[in-house]
Amino acid sequence: MTTTAADSDDLLKLYSQRILALTTGLAECSRLPNADASVMKRSPLCGSTVTVDVIVRDGRIQAFGQDVKACALGQASAAVLGRNAVGRSLDELETVRHCLRSMLKEGGPPPDGRFADLEALLPAREFRNRHASIMLAYDATAEAVRTATAGKAA
Repeated sequence: MTTTAADSDDLLKLYSQRILALTTGLAECSRLPNADASVMKRSPLCGSTVTVDVIVRDGRIQAFGQDVKACALGQASAAVLGRNAVGRSLDELETVRHCLRSMLKEGGPPPDGRFADLEALLPAREFRNRHASIMLAYDATAEAVRTATAGKAA
């Protein structure tokens, strides 16, 4: 397959400096040894994986850790989550997750507030094969919070 100038421009736009800068936040978010719940998600399409650890108290994330093996888009998405997960409830996570999915798949607006940096991923709308990688951390975190909360209720 031959790469055209337009293809190169699309890739440059997709992996913008802003997206690459967001990925640096991953270094601050390592795994938690005593998590209430840990969930690993993998995208079969691209092979990206994310493992998320949470400690949940009173329905909110008290501590958050993750291990991300993904493209720059998945890393940027996970880094935004890592910076903002602590203090969030499952409802708040589900709202951001829904908004991010809508932004990518339905042309919806980007998340706002604490998660406004996800707007940098708008160019990824056109790259459907990257959507799963972008969503992995949010999917894993929502499942981990549900698991942790269910474990405390039992």
